[in-house]
Amino acid sequence: MILGIALALGAVIGVLLGLLGGGGSILAVPALVYVLGLNISQAIPMSLIVIGVASAVGAVPKVLAHHVQWRLAGIFAATGIPATFLGTAIGRHLPQPALLIGFALVMVVAGVRMLQDKGDTGTACTVGDSGINWRRCAPRSLPAGFIVGLLTGLFGVGGGFLIIPALVLMLGVEMPIAIGTSLLIIVANSAAGVVSHLGGAGIDWPITAAFVGTAIVGSLVAGHYGTTLDTGRLQRWFAYLVFVVAAYVLVDTIFLH
Repeated sequence: MILGIALALGAVIGVLLGLLGGGGSILAVPALVYVLGLNISQAIPMSLIVIGVASAVGAVPKVLAHHVQWRLAGIFAATGIPATFLGTAIGRHLPQPALLIGFALVMVVAGVRMLQDKGDTGTACTVGDSGINWRRCAPRSLPAGFIVGLLTGLFGVGGGFLIIPALVLMLGVEMPIAIGTSLLIIVANSAAGVVSHLGGAGIDWPITAAFVGTAIVGSLVAGHYGTTLDTGRLQRWFAYLVFVVAAYVLVDTIFLH
């Protein structure tokens, strides 16, 4: 019964990933906690495995199409991976209610980001057609990478809702490159997050495998057939869903426990 639910949830998360990109994964932890009844210390590493594998699958075509800025991904990972371990260490000292409240606030930020996304592009690091001005770009990338890594370790989120705006608006990276680069950063941070959580609560591998399998299939199918859909409208409705889930998490954690 639980495996069947995990298969269904994985498919839903995968479809959201395929249609909306990394932001769809932010529902993975609430699904594992509230639908499958896991505690958050189990849900975070399981969520990171799902996010990491799905992002790796999504990154392959981006790499083949050369839609990746490798040096920028390296800068984000260099600060993000240590920050992921730090976030995990902090999270081990926080009670589950505090983590759930923090996660709900992150969800609110993610939802606001989705509603604000207008496809704008900044020019902070670009120099005409010659590429990226690394002297200006690296100092902006380091704190952004640190914050994303910290959130990954603390809450088990990929951070795509923060990485892509940072790349596009702060650093002036074109959207196709930003998406591919973001996926690589998410893979690196998620892998670090899984490693940092291995000494904690046990991972339920059958549930994780079921979740990952259907998430990948759902993501690939949605990515293939979703090109004709109005992704702007889908993103708005998904943002509203994120707000509803965040409100539920807050009410359940603060008033019902």
